[in-house]
Amino acid sequence: MAAAQGHISGQSDGADGKDGAEGGSVPPAFRSAVDALRSARLRSELEVEPTRPPKRLAPHAYALEAAVVDGEDDLADGRLVLLHDPDGHEAWQGTFRLVTLVRAELEPEMAADPLLPEVCWSWLTGALEARGLSYGEAGGTVTMAGSHYFGALETRRPATQIEIRASWTPREGRGGVPDTAAHLVAWGDLLCQIAGLPPSGPLDAAVVTLPQRRGPQVP
Repeated sequence: MAAAQGHISGQSDGADGKDGAEGGSVPPAFRSAVDALRSARLRSELEVEPTRPPKRLAPHAYALEAAVVDGEDDLADGRLVLLHDPDGHEAWQGTFRLVTLVRAELEPEMAADPLLPEVCWSWLTGALEARGLSYGEAGGTVTMAGSHYFGALETRRPATQIEIRASWTPREGRGGVPDTAAHLVAWGDLLCQIAGLPPSGPLDAAVVTLPQRRGPQVP
């Protein structure tokens, strides 16, 4: 299992500034939520690292990038952003918000399934519910895009990429802090599901994963 490691960013531009980490300007609830993200234990196939969070979405933000790795192949990748507004946000119905982008490449024939977008969305909500997590105001999109290659690239097989963009409000627990570690683990479950990995335990044993293209790709 791999721990999600990183540093606290108390600024929406992702700066390491000491004012955020040491000077007391980071709200305790946000600091606790980020510390929980850092300590989360994830599947060994997941490689996770901190990245610069987006600007101007919230007074405080922290972001992680992750990839599902099989040997030298990346089967899926994604980004998870934790936002915090101590004054609350009407659209969030809370003071915290999680925002994600998840992507994976599929076999082209999988895109022919008209239920695929609904299935992929259910993986997100199912991953949260399987971990017993309470959340609200969930919304997002599932997008499929196909690529066909020509000329010097014509030896490459057609590719279909699926992309999930979503956000949800994690319900706050003791001290006004949501269980961000559990939300990160659930998000990791989603990444592994869309990558086509087999279940790692009883929590996701009933999940149907998508077949992935595992072979080497021709550049």
